[in-house]
Amino acid sequence: MVTGGYLYPWDADGDPACGARLTGLGIRRAAVAAAYHSVRALTPRHPRHKVVTAEHAAVYFRPDPDRWSGAGRLRPVEAPWSPRSFGRAAEALADAGVEVYAWTVLAHGQRLGVRHPDVAVLNAYGDRYPWALCVASPAVRRYCATLAADTAAQPGLAGLELESCGWYGFDHLHAHDKVAGVPLPPSARLLFSLCFCPHCQDGYRAEGADPRALRAAVRVALDPVLAGTAPDAALDPETAAAVARMRVRTAAGLRRAVLAAVAAERPRLPVLLHAQPDPLGFGPSPGLPPEETGAASPVLLAPTRSPAALAAVRAYADRACTDRAHAAHPVPGRRVAVTVGAVAGLGGDPADLPAWCADLAAAGAGELRFYHLGLASRQDLDAVRAAVEAVGAEAPRRP
Repeated sequence: MVTGGYLYPWDADGDPACGARLTGLGIRRAAVAAAYHSVRALTPRHPRHKVVTAEHAAVYFRPDPDRWSGAGRLRPVEAPWSPRSFGRAAEALADAGVEVYAWTVLAHGQRLGVRHPDVAVLNAYGDRYPWALCVASPAVRRYCATLAADTAAQPGLAGLELESCGWYGFDHLHAHDKVAGVPLPPSARLLFSLCFCPHCQDGYRAEGADPRALRAAVRVALDPVLAGTAPDAALDPETAAAVARMRVRTAAGLRRAVLAAVAAERPRLPVLLHAQPDPLGFGPSPGLPPEETGAASPVLLAPTRSPAALAAVRAYADRACTDRAHAAHPVPGRRVAVTVGAVAGLGGDPADLPAWCADLAAAGAGELRFYHLGLASRQDLDAVRAAVEAVGAEAPRRP
């Protein structure tokens, strides 16, 4: 069992003790944010600062100007609050014996959605979600593929970890969110996340659904939920099937484009995709059916104990075993990674962490990722150390 953890670049950049702190916990692999969305983060152990405010989505390395010159109008912005810190963080961690994966956020970027509203998700009521880039847009697909390739080109990487490589939607986790007054059950939340931009309308037509009628049907289904007179919302089965086909097909197209761009840049670089088995899943961990993992490995979000999380691990692990058994040339480094919550203040359960990690390993997880080692308290880190010992962690092996 390989154990790793998440860090922001500013956690390691300028803190000479960071690498040794990780190895002292038994951690030998770190997913360090190379391209990330806005956040306000505590840095409790850093010698020079205690709070970092990332005002907008940004990259923490210098984008290659030649690569982006032909990539269209959507381009990443360097982070002025922590400029080019990814490379320094990666080097410092490598010097301490920690492998670095570049943690890269793709389709979640409010700055781009605000500046280019036409590429943001447009819901059935005509509201834009600027934080959610529509992956049916050719400009967004080009941006995501270019960003993934540019990140993969950074020196010293052991792998690439991609968040939001698929549909994003209504959920945002935005600062000062005021959206919890009316609960939206899963089906209603999906309908509230459907996009009706011109590209998505073309996609619905290709699957036999009239976009205007679909938009009206979505509003008719959602109105009673928003009014508090219905428990959930749903479309008729034929329409729902057409929507599902369009969403799954579009997300798969994005994954293919992104993985092809990474493979062209670094052919043997391991790639992890934040994912969930539900093909219609959206958000930071979008839908990735177990049979469609392709050249990447899934990273499941399982912050605390959940039977559904164990079932998802088993589904991905069973498929990985099947692929290895039947493939003439198995994908190097293929495994199932699981992100577990290591911070009590963010909803984690440190008391149960060792037992939960052991259960995930028994279900087929080949790697555990602790979220988030830069934000964790001393007590949280003690629980991480106990969890690493419980699963008998080993050093990562090169694919």
